[in-house]
Formats: sequence, C-alpha cells, structure tokens
Amino acid sequence: MSTWRKSSYSANEAECVEVLLAGTVGVRDTKARHLGELTVSRAAWTALVSEISVVQPAREHRG
Repeated sequence: MSTWRKSSYSANEAECVEVLLAGTVGVRDTKARHLGELTVSRAAWTALVSEISVVQPAREHRG
C-alpha cells in the first residue's frame, strides 16, 4: 500500500503539497484534498524533480 507523503520542511503546516509514489505519481494540495489530485507518469515526475534540483539546489534542513 502506498502512502501520501509531504516534505519534512513543512512540519505540521498544512500549506504544502503531498506526493504519492505508486505506479504513477499523485500530487495533491494538503489544504484542498477534496479537489482531487494530479497524476503524472514516473518519467514525468523524475524529469520535474531533476529540473527542480538543477534550478533550486536542496537547502539545509533546519529541523
């Protein structure tokens, strides 16, 4: 069973997105789960994450 996950940077805040990694990748707004989710292929998700990593390197976790 897959689990929806959100960034550890968001702590207990509700202003973030959640991601479900399964056969496809689901993305939803934590505040508006009732509006459904965006589903993309794993290839599309990997391309997006790779592009974001190049544009915005990961910040140091302040947890």
